[in-house]
Amino acid sequence: MVKTLAKYIGQYKKQMLLAPLLVLTDVIAELSIPMLMSKIVDEGIPAGDTKYIIKIGVYMILLAITAIIFGVTNMKVSATAGQGFGANLRNALFEKVQSFSFANIDQFSTGSLVTRLTNDVNNLQNTLTMGIRILLRSPMMLIVAMFLAYRISPRLSIVMALAIIILAISITLIITNARKLFRVMQTRMDALNSTIQENLIGIRVVKSFVRQDFEKKKFKKSNDALTDAGVRAASLAVMNMPVMMLVMNAATLAIIEIGGGLVFNGVMMTGELISFISYVFQILNSVMMLSMIFLMLARAEASGKRILEVLETEVDIADPLATGPASAVKEGTASEMTTSGRYPQVHSGKIEFKHVSFKYTVTGKGEDVLSNINFSINPGEIIGIVGGTATGKTSLVNLIPRLYDATEGSVLVDDVDVRSYKLNDLRKGIGMVLQQNTLFTGTIRENLLWGNENATQAEIEAACKDAQAHQFIMSFPDGYDTFLGQGGVNISGGQKQRLYIARAMLKKPQILILDDSTSAVDSATEEKIRESFYANFNDTTVLIIAQRISSVSKADKILVLDDGKVMGLGSHGELLKTNKIYQEINASQKEGVLND
Repeated sequence: MVKTLAKYIGQYKKQMLLAPLLVLTDVIAELSIPMLMSKIVDEGIPAGDTKYIIKIGVYMILLAITAIIFGVTNMKVSATAGQGFGANLRNALFEKVQSFSFANIDQFSTGSLVTRLTNDVNNLQNTLTMGIRILLRSPMMLIVAMFLAYRISPRLSIVMALAIIILAISITLIITNARKLFRVMQTRMDALNSTIQENLIGIRVVKSFVRQDFEKKKFKKSNDALTDAGVRAASLAVMNMPVMMLVMNAATLAIIEIGGGLVFNGVMMTGELISFISYVFQILNSVMMLSMIFLMLARAEASGKRILEVLETEVDIADPLATGPASAVKEGTASEMTTSGRYPQVHSGKIEFKHVSFKYTVTGKGEDVLSNINFSINPGEIIGIVGGTATGKTSLVNLIPRLYDATEGSVLVDDVDVRSYKLNDLRKGIGMVLQQNTLFTGTIRENLLWGNENATQAEIEAACKDAQAHQFIMSFPDGYDTFLGQGGVNISGGQKQRLYIARAMLKKPQILILDDSTSAVDSATEEKIRESFYANFNDTTVLIIAQRISSVSKADKILVLDDGKVMGLGSHGELLKTNKIYQEINASQKEGVLND
């Protein structure tokens, strides 16, 4: 884990290499002061040599200033390296998440990913910062102080050595148990973040159903669970200080008792005892700092493992060369890929499914959502897709831009297996209005430019007119510069859907997929949007997933899905004559209209 994470230090290696030199100089300067103090006590004061005392005092001041300068410099260096490491690690995590397929994203909750990108990275960042300051300084201070103390009195050093051994055993026991508790605490922080995120995103639904009390109880449950885990971890961690203080104070008393006898018997000088006690406190401080950093390391270990889970997740959907030639399944005109490394491009919009089956679970267990799907769509055709709830409609269209990969069989675009395209090239040729879509914080124009960042105002307006959005946009005082809140909270559901469609149209794709994208639009507006497909998108293959038969009745072909299987493909008239499932859907919707 350390080896993997160390590479994210990146451009801050200089600071990491400089830190030991700064720390060593700081330690030597600070630990030299007690030795000089013993000279004043044992030599200067008994001899009444004022000049000698002043001279040694000046040396002590210079050493103190040196220790301060190098100590402050080390703090700056460690802060720079720690912050830089945190920034690099966050970038790496974010880039990794951006490369995830939908299947990869399904493995982690959004709340968990947020925790890993923020709290877990902060834990590692703070540990590195404190580690540079303390993990280097304290061992150096401990070793040098023990060496100097041993030079003064080997006999008294034995007492210190025994105390340190007892402390090491105690700290090891505490940290071993704390490590487990820190892992539990981070997991419960995931749960709390998920609860908060879900509540804030759905706050309007919570209020409309008057479920505030329920949400408060749910939040309290997650919050109490995190608090309990935090208290348990903290309760164990705080045991560290009493144990250390007890052992070190007992050792100090023993040293004073034994050392006093040595001074009384003339074996040891008073200044030497004072210096030795100074080193005892330096050692005490070093051990305290080390125990604190070890606790931080225990928590950092838990966070580090969680971060590595993300960084080491194998992305199951990637460009052909990223996973090797064997995975680049090619058919038909895929032979157009040359040895120079050129990839095929989406050029006409033909779609074909060959014996396609699909299941969501990565492990390959569970039932197929789609089973042995076979059909072909010609370029420029408008295809309707209908079926009951959970029949696989969305799953089917998600396979075309490789949001997921087929478990079995092949999905072809322009006679080329989609796995032979570079992802960016494939998805540039496909416009998609997802069932669960979103608008981002910014102006209407900024959101539309997601479809084509280089689009002119005329092109933007043309797309919005085709999507029946231009009129309501111009009704706002700021028109296309109207600011949208997060998720487009300040416009209606039907207005959002028309902006989604306009954004996809602006892309001018060879394939346009609309996944139940007009459910919040009235019938008259929906009819006008469909007319724009026939008038302005003759060269675009359009797939429309719809709940209403009226939404797809004029399509060139209609695909009927049931229980993950293709149960019919034909025109509206043909299906009404030959397809029982389509007849039932049509009849139930007509009956519903009559009842209304």
